[in-house]
Amino acid sequence: MDLGLKDKVYVVTGSTRGLGHATAEQLVAEGARVVVTGRTESSVADAARALGDHAYGVAADNADPATPQRLIDAATSRFGGFDGMLISVGGPAAGPVATASDEAWGAAFDSVFLGAIRLARAAAERLPSGGVIAFVLSTSVRQPIPGLGISNGLRPGLAMAAKTLADELGPRGIRVLGLLPGRIDTDRVRELDSLAPDPAAAREAAAATIPLRRYGTPAEFGRTAAFLLSPAASYLTGVMVPVDGGATRGL
Repeated sequence: MDLGLKDKVYVVTGSTRGLGHATAEQLVAEGARVVVTGRTESSVADAARALGDHAYGVAADNADPATPQRLIDAATSRFGGFDGMLISVGGPAAGPVATASDEAWGAAFDSVFLGAIRLARAAAERLPSGGVIAFVLSTSVRQPIPGLGISNGLRPGLAMAAKTLADELGPRGIRVLGLLPGRIDTDRVRELDSLAPDPAAAREAAAATIPLRRYGTPAEFGRTAAFLLSPAASYLTGVMVPVDGGATRGL
């Protein structure tokens, strides 16, 4: 199946590792051009080098108000176009709602929520018809994840903002959607597992709750994201797509 990604140009934030990097890898493999981002020059340079000539790295912080225009300008100047954006950002610190400080909430809001909205708003101004904006969210959009109080508070609101934006941009032919990763075997998930007294037992117990009885791989997420970003998914908008091995029980 031809996804129609050849020579398309995407910005993928948070793409030096994990889910963002896996998506960038798949986009490049399908012939797209990708601007990869991360917070440090070294990590961005390494990621872009690994992806080859069809990738260009820009060190950027999603919480910085200047970031959105910098990234889109980089895409257009380096690759001559801009067709879509995957907005991915590291998750907030773990912990309960009851003890999370105002500072922790504020920092997470600036990065996870407001930073994502700024990126989407800037993308919406510059995308042509056929463009796409995708948010990497979490299954906490549908059901709370134990121990991730701040994420549980912010992700559902961002999902609703994404669905509203899909309504607003649909008449212009621009799609907006979200991906809801579950237990994908990334550094972030391994870090969360390590907080348990017995990390191996915690991982085994978590896998037992998933119908497929295993964690997903970043590559499996990347293939799903690449499809949703591609012209092959041109009639999908306003949807929140779980990538969780069936772990989410609600429809």
